[in-house]
Amino acid sequence: MDETAARAAALAAGRPGDVRLRRVGLSRAGTPLWLLSVGHGTRQALVVAGPHANEPVGGATVLRLAERVLADPRLTEGADATWNLLLCLDPDGLRHNEGWLTGPYTLGRYFRRFFRPGFLEQPEWLPEGADAAALPETRALLRLQDELKPFFQCSLHGVDVGGGFVELTRDLPGLAQRTAHAAARLGIPRELGPYDTLYWPRLGPAVYRIPPPSPRDLAAAITEAAVESTWYHPHRYGTVTAVVESPMWGVAAVEDASPPADRDAALRTVSRTLRHDTRLLERLLTRVRPHLPGTPDAARLLAPVDDYLLVCPGLATAWDPDTADPAHPLPPLSTAHLTALRIAGRRIAVRTAGLLHQLVTGAGHDPAGALPELDGLIDRWCADYHDGCQARWIPVARQVEYQVRVVLAAFELAGRRAAGPARSGEPDWGTRPAVPMHRE
Repeated sequence: MDETAARAAALAAGRPGDVRLRRVGLSRAGTPLWLLSVGHGTRQALVVAGPHANEPVGGATVLRLAERVLADPRLTEGADATWNLLLCLDPDGLRHNEGWLTGPYTLGRYFRRFFRPGFLEQPEWLPEGADAAALPETRALLRLQDELKPFFQCSLHGVDVGGGFVELTRDLPGLAQRTAHAAARLGIPRELGPYDTLYWPRLGPAVYRIPPPSPRDLAAAITEAAVESTWYHPHRYGTVTAVVESPMWGVAAVEDASPPADRDAALRTVSRTLRHDTRLLERLLTRVRPHLPGTPDAARLLAPVDDYLLVCPGLATAWDPDTADPAHPLPPLSTAHLTALRIAGRRIAVRTAGLLHQLVTGAGHDPAGALPELDGLIDRWCADYHDGCQARWIPVARQVEYQVRVVLAAFELAGRRAAGPARSGEPDWGTRPAVPMHRE
């Protein structure tokens, strides 16, 4: 967080006529929420980094975007646009992840230091509607959306294991091709069947339509994210929102669109594994919980543990062909879908184990004797990602460059959508040649 804010301040100090840095709110812990604005156009673009605490790539992406925009007047004067870059929406949560940000980048290190708050503490969600938004970070973003009325909004996310994909509140024809080009150039697998979008309309390969918000229970909201959110809040202004996911560890099989050899057998394996892992973790939590009073951050770490364990049984039931509700059948599934479901089931389990590991180590003692078992589970499940799924680390510079290219492509297409037919010779910012990258 400190490095991101310092670099943004240096950009503003170096180009005061073109760049402004202002505080738009405070986090729950009193950390400033900084907005970096570039350009003086009448049309506003809003890019939000760090909405999920464990997905830090957006902070590097907004800094790269600021540099790219400053270097190319076609992105400001030429597009009559101002870029508004929110450096981090959840700075408090990001600080809880700083233990793994310096590397080495291994799955075991990441999950043992992983933090993501419980669903009700994630600032993009509006489970009770905008008027009842409780988090100061959420209220700050809502105020900013109402002030700017952006024609284009982008939320920057980072898949821990899997591939890149985009979610849209309005269709942007051509984005799937631009995304495919960027992914191919940078060696980023595209996720052709993300768990998040299993029931959502597909606009193109690795591009999905976010359904309008509708009343749902908490479990559905956690797993489907189709509740009211800051993604849809500016919809009334004609805003196009793009959620851009960039992977940290890539898995090639998430872009395998071939039919699976035995769909039902694969689904039974995923569901059976999730049920088994959930029972293990519930037993561990029962042993650990009585010893946690007085442990620093116990409530903050337990909230996501309880959320994850809440949704696991329903997911296992919904994915199992022997128990799924016939009124809500699974859509046709490719190998990519089955790979994504395998990754998602394992993700919930290993995240929960990582949070329990932090609770036990934070207590300073392990009277329940849970730490060796948790270490064994984390090691085994990370090995399954690495050896079973062939998950491979993607260098930070490539994560960032992929996200920048997709954002620029979506910005251009959203601008065309708002302005009507494109002018001949309009630059294709999303597929421009690579520029020298900063060292990681």
